[in-house]
Amino acid sequence: MRYAISAVVSVAANLAGQQLTVIGVLAAPLIASIIVGTIVGFIVKYVIDKTWTFREPYSTHTAEAHRITLSGFFSVLTTLVFWAFELGFFAIWQTDFAKYTGAILGLSLGYIIKFWLDQRLIFREATV
Repeated sequence: MRYAISAVVSVAANLAGQQLTVIGVLAAPLIASIIVGTIVGFIVKYVIDKTWTFREPYSTHTAEAHRITLSGFFSVLTTLVFWAFELGFFAIWQTDFAKYTGAILGLSLGYIIKFWLDQRLIFREATV
């Protein structure tokens, strides 16, 4: 349940970061907003997962850098799953409804995969 809550909070942070970027950046706001939103969402998700979801204690700078890097890599992979579903559904049915249905399914599957990876490979010293 905590993981689902952290996912919702990180999505909200991502969208807020995107919106603030669109307001503040006049040139190329779409690309800039996607990049900023992704970075903000990743940071928020990682911090919440480390401190609240998994309650893993801090060990060393090196171990933390390794966790962040691995978590970022897994985030990219699960984002590709999400995009594949969203774009795949749109390519097949050519409707916004299909696109958003694919997005919801892709996000759900991506977060399930990410939870499994986080639990087993990222936050192995978790106290919960």
